[in-house]
Amino acid sequence: MYTLPKIERFQQQVAAKYHLYNSVFITLPFDAIDNTGVLLPLFHELCVKGFQQKLSPVEIVNLFIEKYGDPTDEKEKLNLLFRFIQYVERQIVLFDAIEDAAFSTVNNLEGKGSLREIKERCDTAELQNQWRSFLQEFKVRTVLTAHPTQFYPGAVLGIITDLTEAIRHNDLHQIELLLAQLGKTRFIKKDKPTPFDEAVSLIWYLENVFYTTIGEMLHYLHKNNAIDAQLANPLIQLGFWPGGDRDGNPFVTPEISLQVAQRLRTSILKCYYSDIRKLKRKLTFTEVDVIIAESERQLYRSVFYSRGELYISQSELLEQLNQVKCLLESKHQSLYLDEVTQLIHKVQTFGFHFASLDIRQNSKIHNQVVSAVVGHLNQEEYLTWDESKRRELLNTIEGTVQASDFAVEIVTQTIASIEVMKNIQQQNGELGANRYIISNNESALNVLETLALFRWTGWHQPTVDIVPLFESVEDLQHAAHIMEQLYTHPEYSTHLTRRQNKQTVMLGFSDGTKDGGYLMANWSIFKAKEAITAMSRKYGIEVIFFDGRGGPPARGGGKTHKFYASLGSGIEHKEIQLTVQGQTISSNFGTPESCRFNLENLLSAGVTNVLFAKKENDLTSEDKAIIDELAVIGFEKYTAFKQHPKFIPYLEQRSTLNYYAKTNIGSRPSKRKAAEQLDFADLRAIPFVGSWSQMKQNVPGFFGVGTALYAFENAGRWTEVQALYKNSLFFRTLLENSMMSLAKSFFPLTQYMENDPEFGAFWQIIFDEFTLTKNMLLKIAGHTELMENYPDGKASIKMREDIVLPLLTIQQYALMKINEIRQGKEDSTLLETYEKLVIRSLFGNTNASRNSA
Repeated sequence: MYTLPKIERFQQQVAAKYHLYNSVFITLPFDAIDNTGVLLPLFHELCVKGFQQKLSPVEIVNLFIEKYGDPTDEKEKLNLLFRFIQYVERQIVLFDAIEDAAFSTVNNLEGKGSLREIKERCDTAELQNQWRSFLQEFKVRTVLTAHPTQFYPGAVLGIITDLTEAIRHNDLHQIELLLAQLGKTRFIKKDKPTPFDEAVSLIWYLENVFYTTIGEMLHYLHKNNAIDAQLANPLIQLGFWPGGDRDGNPFVTPEISLQVAQRLRTSILKCYYSDIRKLKRKLTFTEVDVIIAESERQLYRSVFYSRGELYISQSELLEQLNQVKCLLESKHQSLYLDEVTQLIHKVQTFGFHFASLDIRQNSKIHNQVVSAVVGHLNQEEYLTWDESKRRELLNTIEGTVQASDFAVEIVTQTIASIEVMKNIQQQNGELGANRYIISNNESALNVLETLALFRWTGWHQPTVDIVPLFESVEDLQHAAHIMEQLYTHPEYSTHLTRRQNKQTVMLGFSDGTKDGGYLMANWSIFKAKEAITAMSRKYGIEVIFFDGRGGPPARGGGKTHKFYASLGSGIEHKEIQLTVQGQTISSNFGTPESCRFNLENLLSAGVTNVLFAKKENDLTSEDKAIIDELAVIGFEKYTAFKQHPKFIPYLEQRSTLNYYAKTNIGSRPSKRKAAEQLDFADLRAIPFVGSWSQMKQNVPGFFGVGTALYAFENAGRWTEVQALYKNSLFFRTLLENSMMSLAKSFFPLTQYMENDPEFGAFWQIIFDEFTLTKNMLLKIAGHTELMENYPDGKASIKMREDIVLPLLTIQQYALMKINEIRQGKEDSTLLETYEKLVIRSLFGNTNASRNSA
C-alpha cells in the first residue's frame, strides 16, 4: 500500500484532527460567561490582521474591545484577556495530545534510525559481527533534569495521557469528556514545587515510559542475536538530577538527595514486582512456581513493608530469574522464556537504583568549603600558596572532617552531600550515586580539591567519578590543558586507575551560548572535544563526553541525532550522554513511541560514527579554518551586542526575564546569587534563552550567524562556505538548527519598539541581524523558506505559533502597560493585574514551543 509523504500524514493526522476537535472544544462552556470561545477566534483574526498592519499589541487589544466589548470597563477587559489565556492553554494541550497520538503514524518507527533499519544496514554490509561488538561497548545515557521549562502540573499531564489515548482511538465521547475535564482543571501551581516534588514528577516517566521502552528495545536486540541473555554491557543508562543538582539551588539538601534515591529504588522495585506478578500467572510449572512465588514475596516485603530494609538483593533476584530461565529451557520447552529474559535485561540495566543520581555543585562553592576545611585542619597556610603549589602539595593536607564540624550551612551541606553519596551506594548499589559534577570548572585544582573533599571525609578510595563541567568559551579553550594536568597528577592518576582509566567530561551548551554566542559556543565545544580526545588518547584514558543540552538550538537542542552522527573520528564516540529537560522530556520521551524513536536515533548516531563513518564527516584543516573565522566574526558581533549599554535594561524592562522567578514551575531560583541587581554572569541560561523566546526574537539561536556568513560573501569567499555547507554534516546541522530558531521568531510582535526613544535603535540591531541571518541561511541552503527540507516540523511550528498568537499579543500588551505605569503614564492600581497577565501567558507560550528554553 502506498505510504503518504510525511507532510501529508501530518496534515491528515494532526492538522485536520486539531481543527475538528478544537471546534468541539471551543463550544464547551467553562465559566459563567459562555461567549469566550466565540470571541477568541475573532481576537485571533484581529491579531493576525493587526500585525500585518504594523499595529502594536495595545492597539490590537483596544481595537478588539471597541468592536466586541465594553471599552469603558477596564476590569472586564482584563478578565476577558485572562479567559483567553485559559482557553489557549487548553488548546495547546489538545494539540500536544493530537501530536502524541499521531507520532507513530507521522514518524516511521521502523524507518531510518530505527533498530530494524540499523540491523538491515549491517546485514547488507555484512557487518553483523561488528554490530554485535559495537553493542558490547557503546552506551547511551539520557539524564533527566529538573530545569524549570515544563509548566504542566501532574493533573494536566494525566489528562494529556488519557486524551492522547482517546484521540488515538477516535473516541469522540471520551475526548469531549476529557476536554470538559481539562476546562475545569487548574493549570497554575499555588506553591513552588520542592526538589522532591520535581523528582516524583519525573519518576513517572521512568516508570511509565522508559522502563517498558528500554525493556522492549533490549528484547528486540536479544531476539535478533545482537545481545545475549547475560547483558554484559548496560547499553542504555538513565541519569537523574532532581534532588542531586545543588548548583544554585539551596532547596536541594543531603536529606532530599537521600529521599529521592530511596524513591527511585522503591519505584524500580515496584516495576519488578509488577512484572513478577504477571509472570506468576504464567509460570505455574513445577519448581518454577516456587521460585517465582518467593521472588514475589521478597519484592513485596521490600516495597510495602520495608523501612529502608531490603529482603532481596539485585544479585539474588538475578540468580532466581536465571534459575527460572534454566528450568524453562531444560524442563518446560522454553515456555515464556522471552518474558523472563526481558525481565533479566531490565534488572541488569536498572539495578536497584533505576537512574543514577548525579550530585552537582559549583566550583565557587567548593572554594568556600575547601577554605573552611583547611582552616578546621589548621592548615591555613595552604590558602596562601599559588595554584601550582596547591596542586603539588594538596595531598599533604591530611585529616578527617564531618559535616557536623562546621556551622556555615553551605559548608555543612556540601560535605554532607559527599557523605550521603556513600549512604546511597550502600542502599542502591554503586550506580545509585557515583558521579560528582563540578559546574563552572575553571582549573585542574577545582577537580583535585573535590577529590580531596572525599578524602577528608574519610572516603579514601571513592567509587565516584569526578566530572568537570566546562561552560564558558574561555574554559572550553583551556579544557584540554586542564585535563592533561589531571592525567599527569599522581593522586588523580591513581584515582583514574581505580575507575578503569575512564574520565567523564561535561560540556555546557547553554551557558556557552549565553557567554559566546551560537557559532562560537558550538565550535568551541567541538574543538574542546577534539583536543580533550587527543589528550586523553595520549595518556591512555578513555574520555566520555557528557553534553549539557537544553531544548532549543540555543541550548544545544534541535536535530540532536544528526549532531552526534556528524562529529567524525577526532572525537571519542563510545558513549552518548546528554541531559534531557523540561518540555524536551515530555515531547521527545513522553510516550513509548517517541521515547523509542529518539533512543533508537541516538543509538543510530553512534552506529553511524563507528560502523558507517563517512570520510566527509572528518573536517579538513581548511574546513576548520573557515569555521574558526566564522566563529570569531560571530563572537565579535555577539560580544559587541552583549556589551551594548541597553542589553541588560532591554531584558529587564522589555522582556519577561524578571517574571520567571515569580512562576511556581521549579524549585531552583532563576539566578545563582540572590543579589538584587542583575549580574549577567549569575543569570541562568533558561530564563535568558526563554525571555528571548517569549519575545519571539530567539537571539541566542542565531545572533552573529548572518554577520559571519555575510563577511565571507562580501570578501568574495562565498563558494568556500557554500562548499562547506554541502560537504560537512556538522556545519550543515549547525546552520539547520539555527534555521529552527529563526522559524520560531516573529518580529511583528515587537515592531512597536522600532520607534521607542530608549530601545528603538537596540531593537533595530536585533531585527537587522535576524533579517541578515535569514537571507544568508536561505541562500546557503538554496531554499525559499526556512526549514523547507523539514516540512512536517515546519508545519508543526507554524500551527503552534498560530495557536499561541493571542497569548503573545496579551503578554506584550501587559508589558507595554507595565512600562507605561513605570513612566507615570498609567494608573498604578492595575500594575499587579498586568504582571499576572505576563506570568500567566508565560505558561502557555512555553508549553506551545516545547523546546523554548
